[in-house]
Amino acid sequence: MSRHPRLAAVAVATAALTLLAAGPASAGDPAVSDPRVVAHFDFAAGETPENIALEPDGSALLTFAYAHKVVRVGRNGSGPTDVATLPTVTDPPSALVTGIVRAHDGTLYVNYVTGTEDENGIWRVRPDGSAPQRIVKVPVDGFPNGLALDEKCETLYAADSARGVVWSAPVPDGDVEVDATVWATGDALQPTEDIPYGANGLKLHDGAVWVSNSAQETLLRIPIRRNRSAGPIQTRATGLTGIDDFAFTGHGNTVLAALVTENKVELVRPDGTHKTVLTGADGLSDPTSVAIRAKTVYVPSASYFAAADEKDPNLLLARITRNKL
Repeated sequence: MSRHPRLAAVAVATAALTLLAAGPASAGDPAVSDPRVVAHFDFAAGETPENIALEPDGSALLTFAYAHKVVRVGRNGSGPTDVATLPTVTDPPSALVTGIVRAHDGTLYVNYVTGTEDENGIWRVRPDGSAPQRIVKVPVDGFPNGLALDEKCETLYAADSARGVVWSAPVPDGDVEVDATVWATGDALQPTEDIPYGANGLKLHDGAVWVSNSAQETLLRIPIRRNRSAGPIQTRATGLTGIDDFAFTGHGNTVLAALVTENKVELVRPDGTHKTVLTGADGLSDPTSVAIRAKTVYVPSASYFAAADEKDPNLLLARITRNKL
């Protein structure tokens, strides 16, 4: 849930998880330490980092939502260097670049939310420097947000914050465009009357599609069946106010989640309990997503809601230590 104008109750069956949400710290929790901001960006220029993918050398690929760009930032904070700019949309209702994922060959896939027939959907950015191209069409009232790629099955998955569904689409060859297909739907993915942004962040993990729901403050798991269809939606954590995108720590199903409206990063345990591990005091300014590589945590902040004189979109790095208990 990126916080600009976007940002129901959870099913009764999940109420027990709510009671556990503020559970005590566990001796087996991964530890997050040594936070430091390595790069600052210009909010006035639209440099609002919404989502992140990592390159093999540890550089961060960031989507700048308002500038409609993908940029590269070195692990030492060098940059940002432009990688791609999405085409200008004529009279866009609110054009935004959201989710990003990187294939092993360096190809990037990026969500572009435009509300227009010819641009709304998933775009491909090839490593040869050619112009970005839309490859997956999403209906104009859709808001593709979190994005993931199953390279083995050549399938893209995208969370739609407005429609409250998960889309899927095959990765097309050449210059062909394909239509997105609804892969998963249900009340657990929907926005609410008060918050019109439902399904938001999305990751593939251990045979399932995991999705955050910003409006319902939940983390969800959707098993992928043998025939590649969606299994029943499972609520894995509740009480995650303002949850945006997230990443798995490499410690089973433990997650680090960006809580954009709370200005926190939350560690979410496999049992659904969670605790705060990073805050504004560490340098966060409305964090939107998380990436993890080896012992490093990357957290982009878009500063969507900070006061005008306090806006500091940035990229924060921290150290993660995975306990083996």
